[in-house]
Amino acid sequence: MNEQQSYYETMYILRPDIAEDEVTNHIDKYNTLLEEFGGTILDSQMRGKRRLAYQIAKHREGIYVQLSHQGDGQHIFKIEKAMRLSEDVIRYMTVKQEGPLPTPRPSNKISTQADNKENPETTVESREKQPTVSAEASTSAKDDTETKENPES
Repeated sequence: MNEQQSYYETMYILRPDIAEDEVTNHIDKYNTLLEEFGGTILDSQMRGKRRLAYQIAKHREGIYVQLSHQGDGQHIFKIEKAMRLSEDVIRYMTVKQEGPLPTPRPSNKISTQADNKENPETTVESREKQPTVSAEASTSAKDDTETKENPES
């Protein structure tokens, strides 16, 4: 095959009132189901809670999850059926994409925590290098600019 391969992107919206650990359980469940049905996961990202464009099943917000996967196309019907039967999924949509395969991006929470555990000194150093401005210094600078503008007072 050439560089232009086809893959699928499935975006699904979970109810906003479910707990965060349940959200990760749903993501893991659909990722495992996808692999069981013969698909290959390229990237899976939780996009977070966002306001919906219109009300869906009395919900004004939803938790968005994006799933990029590859397969023969037969796995899509099965994964969408599982989403349709779940009460926690309020919308889902799968789109066939053409072009270079997406590169998986590490989630921000995991990479930041891993960096801090590996090098705790770097976070301390970065805090020390940043200039600190006290509240007194910022107000006195503001007063200086006011007096420059109004030399009469």
